[in-house]
Amino acid sequence: MLENIQQTTNYIKSRIGDFEPEVGIILGTGLGGLVKEIEIEKQMMYSNIPDFPISTLEFHSGKLIFGRLVGKNVVAMQGRLHYYEGYSMQQITFPVRVMKMLGIKTLFVSNASGSLNPDFKKGDLMVIEDHINLQPHNPLIGNNNYELGPRFPDMSEPYKKTLIDKALKIAASNNIVCHKGVYVSVTGPNLETKAEYRFLRIIGGDAVGMSTVPEVIVANHMGLPVFAISVLTDEGFPEILTPVSVDEILAVAYAAEPKLTLILKELITAL
Repeated sequence: MLENIQQTTNYIKSRIGDFEPEVGIILGTGLGGLVKEIEIEKQMMYSNIPDFPISTLEFHSGKLIFGRLVGKNVVAMQGRLHYYEGYSMQQITFPVRVMKMLGIKTLFVSNASGSLNPDFKKGDLMVIEDHINLQPHNPLIGNNNYELGPRFPDMSEPYKKTLIDKALKIAASNNIVCHKGVYVSVTGPNLETKAEYRFLRIIGGDAVGMSTVPEVIVANHMGLPVFAISVLTDEGFPEILTPVSVDEILAVAYAAEPKLTLILKELITAL
């Protein structure tokens, strides 16, 4: 795998010249609008990058964007990859390893998720302070390459506390409703049943989604600090659960996107 990572990294470097990103950004479902804030220097379709998995979702652009955001060199994934698309965990997290090899020092991750906490409402934001991994596989399974990271990486602080604290202060100063909570990562692609929502809340979850944790595990494996934030696009409260469509989820994500963009921009400015 290391050889593939190096080959892909070298290919990208040959296309972006001496541009070196210091910040990596993964944009989740309905949250690709941050790209409009980037002074783009180069963009590449995933399909044109050797060994790079291709996003199969129609609402994920599948582009790697290089440019300047609030004075910082960034690389942004406009469209992420999911286990339910049929990819292995190693494929899903391959872009994170490549971004680290390209030079990023911090990884920012966004996603759309369902609220499990009755105090967290649809349209609110939630900074992820910890997670519960219910994905059926782990991206670190297999032979460990010590050039990438240790066999048993520590996960006592998977999300950088200093960034969490700063984000909550930014939200408060801008009158943005933003919670702090635990994210549960599941396979999908179906949404959860009433019993499953109840179970996920009992075990300590505040929000549930189908992504993020594999990328965070690999980032920690490589010693990369992470900040992650969710837009709560629906409410998984068993007693009042109603059907929800992807169109509804996307609409809530699009509406909340300016708030998320503001927080990310100010956080990156403060790095």
